[in-house]
Amino acid sequence: MPELPEVEALAQHIREHGVGNTVARVDVASLSVLKTVSPPWTELHGKKVTGAGRHGKFLDLDVEGLHLIIHLARAGWLRWADTLSAAPPKPGKGPLAFRVHLGPPGQGPGFDLTEAGTKKGLAVWIVQDPTEVPGIAALGPDALAITRDELAELLAGRTERLKNTLTTQKILAGVGNAYSDEILHMAKLSPFATAGKLSEEQLDRLYESMREILTSAVDRSVGQHAARLKGEKRSGLRVHGRTGMPCPVCGDTVREVSFADKAFQYCATCQTGGKPLADRRLSRLLK
Repeated sequence: MPELPEVEALAQHIREHGVGNTVARVDVASLSVLKTVSPPWTELHGKKVTGAGRHGKFLDLDVEGLHLIIHLARAGWLRWADTLSAAPPKPGKGPLAFRVHLGPPGQGPGFDLTEAGTKKGLAVWIVQDPTEVPGIAALGPDALAITRDELAELLAGRTERLKNTLTTQKILAGVGNAYSDEILHMAKLSPFATAGKLSEEQLDRLYESMREILTSAVDRSVGQHAARLKGEKRSGLRVHGRTGMPCPVCGDTVREVSFADKAFQYCATCQTGGKPLADRRLSRLLK
């Protein structure tokens, strides 16, 4: 799933290559991705892209005051092209869901929104104000904007696992499954630690690690072509998606905890005092 660094990089790419261009045409290949009906997508036609930004993991294109909001979900992606096919896509054929022509179709640049797999989550809104999107209105503070003291206040009294707290967008915006694994590994904290019971020293490590991991990922990602962002993300990960491989810090084997539709990775030596996290269904969670 694209997280804060990748979405920031996509916003920067559009600021550099899309701002100033006119939306010539929008093709909707999958009506299910469009979550608003008014204003209609045709309202974007003839308007210039005037800005691009980010709200947590939501991408925001400002089109002369109208906001095209995109959430890529787990398997969605934005594919930029210097020239897009002029032929309108056939609905329901392939992964293409939404296309935006930023110039004459067949001659100008633009982008496709695609989604792989059968579980669909890609979503697009066209609104006057980004806060009209329920997910944006409910976002917690941005993970790169929050201060150390604000983070401590945010976590105070929370009884959830730290992993869950970091990835709940209503609590903290922008961090997902992959970067939370990386943050916790660098901070040497158990994913199952209780969020509200961290010591001051642990809070310091958590905050510093979050800043380091996200800032470094943004620096690596910004300037990359959109097509290379996924590979760039994977290349920078030390534990996430590396089950069975050696921890780059201590050499222990990276372990995994699996759930119904996702998994996370950690290093027992670095994060849990050498104790493997047991199956969630069978044993007490590590504190």
